[in-house]
Amino acid sequence: MREARKGTLLQSVDHALAVLETFDAATPELGVTALSGRLKLAKSTVYRLLTTLAARGYVYQNPATGKYRLGLKAFEVGSLAVGQLTVRETALPFLESLRDLTKETVHLGVRDGDSVIYLEKIETPHSIRMYSQIGRRAPLHCTALGKVLLAFSPPAEAARLLRRALRRYTPSTLADPDVLGKELARVRDQRYAIDDEEFEEGLKCVAAPLWDYTGAVVASAGIAGPHIRITPDRLPELIKVVCETTGEISARLGYRPAPPAGPKA
Repeated sequence: MREARKGTLLQSVDHALAVLETFDAATPELGVTALSGRLKLAKSTVYRLLTTLAARGYVYQNPATGKYRLGLKAFEVGSLAVGQLTVRETALPFLESLRDLTKETVHLGVRDGDSVIYLEKIETPHSIRMYSQIGRRAPLHCTALGKVLLAFSPPAEAARLLRRALRRYTPSTLADPDVLGKELARVRDQRYAIDDEEFEEGLKCVAAPLWDYTGAVVASAGIAGPHIRITPDRLPELIKVVCETTGEISARLGYRPAPPAGPKA
């Protein structure tokens, strides 16, 4: 898309935005020479861009180092954009695409106490469907949406729930605290959860977390369908599509994964 519209871009604005986008958590301060090298622009051009951005408050020059960092105006504008985002509105077009790709019912859920609440539901085109509705509550410990939210909740909150007697809904429900604790650790490690007929017999689900710009898990989303359609040979592809979708939604919510740690000194 960028190449297709290149002829319509105002080059000076494009370069100014490229300067702002070059700063990141790993390099919060950059000098003219470093920016020139990264952007492949002349130093004189970079200097003029920085001077203009500094005058508007988008960058700030550290008097001690002479290097530049993002200014408060960049934070102000970014905060306004983030404040206008809602999970449901942001996720909806991606969830519709997920339904179209998988042909299964898609859910978006948020945590409320010891329950997950369905914030959105997009129905499968198949005639065999699961019963669910927006606003319905379901338990955390035996649903894919709920296990994701529980796994990424503060450890003290998860520990509190694990100390309680957990209701067994089907023979497959993980009602033993030790077994469920190990399952939650797997969910944190693999970043998705599976409900293998744990809440309703014959129903299987896959869900993954949604992160926001602060790095917090604010919701979970996934697919649900009968075990005759969500078969073992189909499951890996469904997991892949669900995780890709939630990754795209998280990115739209402002989430940026932490860069990998460098070698230790």
